[in-house]
Amino acid sequence: MLKEIIIAFQSYGRAHQFVTKHRLWKWILIPGVLYAILFSVGMYFFWNSANDAVAWLSQLIHRFSPHRSAGLNFLVLMTAMMVHLVLVFFYFSLFKYLFLIICSPIFSYLSEQTEALINGKEYSFKMDSEFFQDMKRGIGLALRNSLWQTVYTLSILILSFIPLIGWITPVISTFVECYYYGFSMLDYSCMRHKLSPSASIAYIGQHKGLAIGNGIIFYGMHFVPVLGCVLAPAYAVIAATISLYHQNLE
Repeated sequence: MLKEIIIAFQSYGRAHQFVTKHRLWKWILIPGVLYAILFSVGMYFFWNSANDAVAWLSQLIHRFSPHRSAGLNFLVLMTAMMVHLVLVFFYFSLFKYLFLIICSPIFSYLSEQTEALINGKEYSFKMDSEFFQDMKRGIGLALRNSLWQTVYTLSILILSFIPLIGWITPVISTFVECYYYGFSMLDYSCMRHKLSPSASIAYIGQHKGLAIGNGIIFYGMHFVPVLGCVLAPAYAVIAATISLYHQNLE
């Protein structure tokens, strides 16, 4: 898995060179600007909502245990922080799937264009029956992944209430989030190579490192103010396409 994570990391460097060489900036900026706006607005409301949930939880704990020792206060504070972070990850995952559904046509085109250019071919976009079938498939997988990620996140949220053990839950949530985002990016290539949804799930499950690595860099790019949010979505698609291309996906 570590080797595949490294391959996914390297694919982002190749993606930047690819975008620069083929001047794909238009297809980077269109979804990127939309994503940056939705991300900023969404995180504002998500963060405030998580604050309200944690405040309610703290009041509830205080009601049942008004006189706590310093050690217990520390445990309650740490638990509240972990719950807050897990909730933010959960909210963000829901936002992510909404964005993937909205931008699915652009990402599908960008993935196809990337592989065509790698092979030295020209790709012309066609809004035909196959295009709508691919959209339907993409939405179906996005809903399937959102359901499973919700199940995992709720389980992690319950775990976050356990002192000490719950402190690692944000790390677990991060890897789950990275895997499912990377999964969505890799599936565009699987879909183009006519893998059925079940075959795509099985294939990506065998190459978890590529999905996790793709997601890690995607989220890492968010630490670069503004520019990172704008570039991250499309770079993730191109990097995923490149990484699977070098895996000789069949």
